[in-house]
Amino acid sequence: MNILVCAKRVPMTGGTIVLTEDEQSIQTRHLGFTISPHEECGVEEAVRLIEANGGESVVLALGPSEAEEQLRDAMALGIDRAILLETAGEFDGQATAAAIVAAIEAERASGVEFDLIFFGNESADSGNYQVGIRVAHALGRPCVTGVKGITVQDGRARCEQETASGRDVYDVPLPAVVTVKEGLNLPRYPSVPGRLRAKRKPLATSTPANRAAGVEKLRLRLPPGQGKQAEILGHGPEAAPAVVEVLRRAGLVA
Repeated sequence: MNILVCAKRVPMTGGTIVLTEDEQSIQTRHLGFTISPHEECGVEEAVRLIEANGGESVVLALGPSEAEEQLRDAMALGIDRAILLETAGEFDGQATAAAIVAAIEAERASGVEFDLIFFGNESADSGNYQVGIRVAHALGRPCVTGVKGITVQDGRARCEQETASGRDVYDVPLPAVVTVKEGLNLPRYPSVPGRLRAKRKPLATSTPANRAAGVEKLRLRLPPGQGKQAEILGHGPEAAPAVVEVLRRAGLVA
């Protein structure tokens, strides 16, 4: 079995997001980088499946040369080798999918056929939801999205989606494309020996050709913040009655 995991270098979420002056991208000067939580689960699942079934796992990223750090992190977790599609500028979803398909076709020409291709359900920065589906369509493979459970047996993949009423189950033949969500598994942490091994694992770099964007991006907008306010109830012991009154209004005290 051969498995490809497609990951994206994204700014770490949790901090304050600031846009550039032209509103075309996120200001990353003071941000760290990682891969999306969904993709971390994809890496973990690929490692588990190869451990159980044998074969080779590969991680692929499209982005700047600095994305090598994220690829090495994935290899420290157990991925066998990496592919970096090095870009100087931003690719839209259509161009990203085309570059990934070209890399997969190049692997096929060298004798490597991927039985499973994992994507995160969406990236943590742009959240386009479309790259995995575009790749599956271009390759003519079945695609299951939003997966939070997967079992591979006898050349088929049993994929589970969470729904409001339980879980939907899809049984698809391999090769297939699957987009996974956080919660699929609990990703492991890289060990020191794993990081040392990752430095020696192969990482191939190529430069894909960009294509004209099918959709023009006008600008980015930050979502409106949640209004917050603070009320000073008093100072010292004199504030105690006011605190009790607030708790009473909240129904926490009689």
